[in-house]
Amino acid sequence: MHVTTVGLDLAKHVFQVHGIDQDGQVLIRRQFRRGELIGFFRRLPPCLIGMEACSTAHFWARELASLGHEVRLMPAAYVKPYVKRSKSDALDAEGICEAVTRPTMRFVAIKSSEQQAALMLHRTRDLLVRQRTMLVNALRAHLAEYGVITPQGLPSVPKLIELAEKARGTALPELAWRCIRLILAQIEDVHGRIGQVEQEILAWHRTNELSQRLKTIPGIGLITASALAATIPDPSSFRSGRQVPAWIGLVPRQSGTGGKVRLGHISKQGDRYLRRLLVLGASTLMRHARGRTSVTARWINGLLARRPASVIKTAIANKLARVAWAVLQDEQGYRAPAAAAA
Repeated sequence: MHVTTVGLDLAKHVFQVHGIDQDGQVLIRRQFRRGELIGFFRRLPPCLIGMEACSTAHFWARELASLGHEVRLMPAAYVKPYVKRSKSDALDAEGICEAVTRPTMRFVAIKSSEQQAALMLHRTRDLLVRQRTMLVNALRAHLAEYGVITPQGLPSVPKLIELAEKARGTALPELAWRCIRLILAQIEDVHGRIGQVEQEILAWHRTNELSQRLKTIPGIGLITASALAATIPDPSSFRSGRQVPAWIGLVPRQSGTGGKVRLGHISKQGDRYLRRLLVLGASTLMRHARGRTSVTARWINGLLARRPASVIKTAIANKLARVAWAVLQDEQGYRAPAAAAA
């Protein structure tokens, strides 16, 4: 008998392998160092390999698939029920091997290195934006101690700097000004780096046909379109558009028993970055819908007449996710409801 299914527990240096044959008999239960792993799978006949979707899983999936194996990634939360009592690498690998054979298991699409690079651009931009926000908040807090304040928001920072320069030497001591100048230099540097990353995202967007189609959807701009195109490489992994907002965490959490189902707040499971971008896009649509007469604006205004704005914002984000899936499935861009009906 030969190995047909392998459960691989990933780590940084030590990897655990659990292999079984078609009858479920355990043939391999071994631990490998990082340098030994590729050599072992190169000697192994082509088989099914299951792994948990983690930070390094896509790299190893591409490496093992190039050797002729069939690799499937699974969310770690879906593997957990198959892990037996206690916690060890051997038990984790055995649970992965069991989970990958289940007919109802849901799998994660393997990303290419180019898609991971595009997502890295978004993570870098998100990190730099958070750093800029921290610096601006520190600048406001320091200057507020000397009575120098302006309205909130990034556009009011130049006015804040102007007021600080006027207060220099009077209300603002020279020593404090030197500290403020260091923070201003950091803000300017981070702001420039954010611009560089956004130019890289724009260049990637212009070369990606999926991202260009997604940008035609109202409420989805350059950043959201490129993030969706890089995160969802294969829209056919979702059976319907309803699964996309559920995957992102934009659907109510269910709690039910005895035939009684209660819907709570949104689950907030899945990709929080995509969820935030879609909610921001929904806020823009909701703000511009007031006083408009288009089909989408009438739908949004009708909802606003019956429900709170925060609930409507989530509903619009949910719909944006479903529309994005439909555009990814189609060969054309977004078509307005009236045009689609015609």
